[in-house]
Amino acid sequence: MHVIGAGLAGLAAAVRLAAEGRNVRLYEAGRYAGGRCRSFPDAELGCRIDNGNHLLLAGNQATLDYLERTGALDTLEGPPEAIFPFIDVETGRRWTLRPNRGVFPWWILNAKRRVPGTRAADYRAVLALRRAKSSATVVEALDRASVVFRFLWEPLAVAALNTSADHASAMLFWRILKETLGRGGSACRPLVPRDGLSETFVDPALARLCAHGAKIGFGERLRALQFASDSVSELVFDAGPVGVDRGDSVILAVPAAVAARLVPRLSVPDVYSPIVNAHFRCSVPAGSPYFVGMIGGVAEWVFRKHHGLSVTVSAAGRLVDQPAEELRDLLWRDAALAYHLPAYPIPPARVVKERRATFLATPAQLLRRPGPTTRWQNLLLAGDYIDTGLPAAIEGAIASGFMAALEITGAPARTDPRQPAREISKMEQERQCALP
Repeated sequence: MHVIGAGLAGLAAAVRLAAEGRNVRLYEAGRYAGGRCRSFPDAELGCRIDNGNHLLLAGNQATLDYLERTGALDTLEGPPEAIFPFIDVETGRRWTLRPNRGVFPWWILNAKRRVPGTRAADYRAVLALRRAKSSATVVEALDRASVVFRFLWEPLAVAALNTSADHASAMLFWRILKETLGRGGSACRPLVPRDGLSETFVDPALARLCAHGAKIGFGERLRALQFASDSVSELVFDAGPVGVDRGDSVILAVPAAVAARLVPRLSVPDVYSPIVNAHFRCSVPAGSPYFVGMIGGVAEWVFRKHHGLSVTVSAAGRLVDQPAEELRDLLWRDAALAYHLPAYPIPPARVVKERRATFLATPAQLLRRPGPTTRWQNLLLAGDYIDTGLPAAIEGAIASGFMAALEITGAPARTDPRQPAREISKMEQERQCALP
């Protein structure tokens, strides 16, 4: 089996196939696996940082299944219950959203658990998303003038879809709420990597693949696919062609634009939304929250890391062209406020801009998402742009890899999608492996 691309979608597909006893060859164009979800050493800060911030929830079933398969569940940490601290930058008011564990949302009846200034009845309005047309946006379905919209639905929509509420699909946002808050606080408990993205999502997967005898090659850039009749017959890399044997399948787990170049007449999302991240090396008080949501600030979410603080701004079109120095100053102001730190001096920082972080989750762009199968019998697609019914985030990327693998193996899912995966211990140290 040939898997092209070692981002999370490709890793998930390869891990699943290898576990089923398939001979897997994984090709990656770059020098590292993980794609947009990895860690790297930053010389200026003098520490390892993640290339972005990713908040998981206990209900992210595909992700937990993947981490169980790679032995990495114990690399996650988080609060013991579903708690989401927020601060209103304009007023300085702080509060914590605390959904109850069960499915029935009695938390909205408790003023100490819900958004300040809201009533229990205000939350019923979100059901309009369920009835919204497929062409509707979030602001067309919900009242943007309401307190609960500004302090809850809007920040959640922007964070989950990396798209402003003015343009984001109401249907896709409903799917997210249904699978998170709709399943109760037990599905909403936040989880973050204890050490880094690579230590959780990448290194254990590579080690597990090596343990299964998979062959992994880096610097293997796919230039073309050769087709014969109704199948892919050859993979053309910089180093030369690789034949595809009868009975083998090819999973193309590359970015949407690359897939569109390689596969004739493939429709993919083609409008993108940026994300800006800023990493600050500083000391953070012990016992500080894992993250803080910002309302009305430049920053949207601030995360506590080993090196200090890390800030994320989704749907960052308004910021992405600003100089890094200006962004550093703006984002530190919010980060310092969130964690009770002095505004000056500004600590050392690294600003990371991802101009094409995800596709824009508009109703029109959702129509361009392909499924995992193609008109070629042995060619499958994987990636966060695939129509999984999920946004372009970790859960969607991993789910797409599993979908592609299941098209090959036909094996049933290992876990009930409504139950969290059981925790297992970390696996043995990664071994070196390479394509012959």
